[in-house]
This record gives sequence, C-alpha cells and structure tokens, in this order.
Amino acid sequence: MTSNQPEATVGDLGEQGILETILPLLDSRKANLGPGDDAGALSVKGSEVLVSVDTLVENQDFKLVWPSGLEHRAYDIGWKSIAQNVSDINAMGGTSTGAVISLSLPASTSLEWVKDFAQGIAEAINSLGANELTILGGDLGKSTEISVTTTVLGECAHGKILRSGAKPGDSIAVAGRLGDAGAGLAVLEHSRDANTWNRAVRRIAEAQCRPVPPLGSGPRAAEAGAHAMMDISDGLVRDSARLAKSSGVNIDFNRQALQTFATRLTPAAQLTGIDPMEWVLHGGEDFGLLATFPTGTEIPEEFTVIGAVTARSGRRSQVSVDGKLVTANSGFDHFN
Repeated sequence: MTSNQPEATVGDLGEQGILETILPLLDSRKANLGPGDDAGALSVKGSEVLVSVDTLVENQDFKLVWPSGLEHRAYDIGWKSIAQNVSDINAMGGTSTGAVISLSLPASTSLEWVKDFAQGIAEAINSLGANELTILGGDLGKSTEISVTTTVLGECAHGKILRSGAKPGDSIAVAGRLGDAGAGLAVLEHSRDANTWNRAVRRIAEAQCRPVPPLGSGPRAAEAGAHAMMDISDGLVRDSARLAKSSGVNIDFNRQALQTFATRLTPAAQLTGIDPMEWVLHGGEDFGLLATFPTGTEIPEEFTVIGAVTARSGRRSQVSVDGKLVTANSGFDHFN
C-alpha cells in the first residue's frame, strides 16, 4: 500500500534528526568511542587515537563577501578549518597531532587565494598553540564552490573526557569566548557598511572569521578531574542540552555570571539592535570549552563557573537559567 505522505527531507529533520536516523545503520563496534562526542577514539597498537572531522562550505559556513561588504579572506577560512577541528580534540582532553585537508575549488580561483588559505592554516597552528600538529596530506579537487574538509587526529595524556560523565552537584564552567562569534556573524550579516565599523565591532566580527579555541585548557581540565566536557560549537544552550542528555542530568546557568560575557558584546548590540544575551545563550562557533567539575576541585584559572549540574526530575534532561527553562531548539543547525 502506497503512502500519500511526502518523503521527509534533511531540512525537515534537522541535524539531530539526521544523526538519529543514520547512526543506527553504521557499524562503530571496532571503535573505543563511536559517534556522539566531539571526537571518536580508536585503539592503535595499544594506544588510543582521537579523530574529528569538519567541513566548511561556501555560502553555508562563510560568504566570500558578506552583506556588510567585508570580504572573507582565504586566510581566515584556512585558520577556521584548523581551529574548529583542534577544538574537538581539545574538548576530549586531548592534544592534536596530525591533520589531513581536502580542498575543493572552482577552476577560476586564483593561486594567490590558495596561498593565503595555506598561510592561514600555518599561522593558526602556530598562534593557537597546536605545537604538536603536523599536516599529513590531503586532497585537492575541482568544484562549483569552495569546500574545505579537515580531519584531525589526536591523543590524550590524562584519558579522554566524555559528555556523559556530569553528576548532580558538579559546577559547570566555561573557558574561552562565549557569544563573540554569534555576535560577529550578526555584524557581518548586517547591512551597515564595514568601512564604518569601529575597532570594537571589528574585533567582534573577527571572532566569527578567526575563532580562538582555548587549546591546552582541555588537557588541564582533564588533569584537574573534570567529569564531563565538550566544546561550544552550536551555542551554549544547544550544546549543554546535549551534555545534559548524555549524562542524564539537568543544567542550571547563572544569569549574572553569563552577563559578564554579554556586556563585552555591547558594541555589536548597539549596531544590530539584538540583545547580547541571545548570542551568549545561542550563538555558536566560539569553540570555547564547557566542563563540569566535582565539588572541591581546584578548577583551572581560565575557567569561569557559570552554573551547576542538578539531578534530573523528569524523563528528559533540561537546561535552565536561574531556574527558568530555556529551549534547546535555538542555536546553529546546518539544516535549519
């Protein structure tokens, strides 16, 4: 019997729905840790290797010229291709050791663009402190739009930290930026001419184009005894909801603690008219670290405590701010 219901599309399901559909079809039994955290883990001759992959696509993840008129440099695309991947390894408590990069380009792309892209990769590795990372190779192909896929390998000296270890009573803390990249995207998408921006607005826009994950904070958090950890790529609320679900707990954030991050975004708020707390709660791609620590732990100094882990009372994990529930449907999703 034929159904008259239209076939579901990836746009209907969203990123999480797609993953829930395809992951049961894939065999990850040989992995120490399969899909579900920031990176996978595989044993190689007795040791464990972390693996993470991400893609940047023109007009999906960046625009060569933004509505503000700012040109998106190839340098920044190369930088971000490294930053977002080493962030995943960092979020597991690991150190990045090797990378392969696949770059697809229109035939009309200038050689100078490619050189600028490569320079961004090289300087990201040096400036972010990914000192043990080596480019192992990759692939170059022709396409109708620019696309960069980067795979990074890493290892853990203190054991990998998962999303599933948070416990009621833990403090939840963040290292790195929070809301800057979301504010930067709003500024880039705004019609205000980039030539009129002041220095503070330019700094915020740069946070979207050239993110700075707090490398080293992941291993330090692991050494300090963090129970759970992940990076913030899709927004604080969306990502913390994933951590809460994996751990079977609730998370309650302190608005006053979050306000410190929001205040820094005032220049972007004045330009766009958007409440900066929206970026703090729902803006993605800062690649900061979100970690939970047991009571009495000496939390590394670069982390700011922004809330607490509480026991789950219902069937589903929840995220709240000062006890008021917030939806996890906001934040970045490739298909929404």
